[in-house]
Amino acid sequence: MLKSISKILITGFITLLPVVLTIYLIYWLAISSEQVMGNALKLLLPNAAYFPGMGMIAGLIVVFIVGLMMNAYMVRQLFALGEQLLYRLPLIKTVYRAFRDFFDFFSPKKEQFGQVVAVSVNDMELVGFVTQEDPMRLPESFRDRDSVLVYLPMSYMVGGYTVLIPRSDLRPLKMSMEEAMRFVLTAGITGKNET
Repeated sequence: MLKSISKILITGFITLLPVVLTIYLIYWLAISSEQVMGNALKLLLPNAAYFPGMGMIAGLIVVFIVGLMMNAYMVRQLFALGEQLLYRLPLIKTVYRAFRDFFDFFSPKKEQFGQVVAVSVNDMELVGFVTQEDPMRLPESFRDRDSVLVYLPMSYMVGGYTVLIPRSDLRPLKMSMEEAMRFVLTAGITGKNET
């Protein structure tokens, strides 16, 4: 009896946790933007003109304008120069680069991974993602081989291996990047969604 109750509680916890964390993240972003932008607006506007929620709206407008400006070549070049300065500062470069790489992963402009493939290793197959097929973008000592760079993610972890694999050891899979990533990160427990 106690075992079935704990199983039900764990199932409920696993079901609710992603929903609660997602809602909390959105709530935290909304509250933070309201506090920061709201305080700035209170300094600029008379008290009668300010209303609750105005800071959040202003935050969304600022984010939209920055996103719009990043489409301009000149702004991108200036931003790149600023980033090069950050990459030279001892402690900041490590933290900033880690955050930058993490958020670049979710960038809508970048296709992070190419083809989903099965990599043959000692009669086993690992699910991986081709990250670099162009030999000219590989280190010089790797360019003479007919190989591609493949990322092999690890289950239940943020991590994985980037390996140089001969094309002959790869087999393309009919899976989207999202399906394959979900499949690998959950160790195949989720299976393939039929949608």
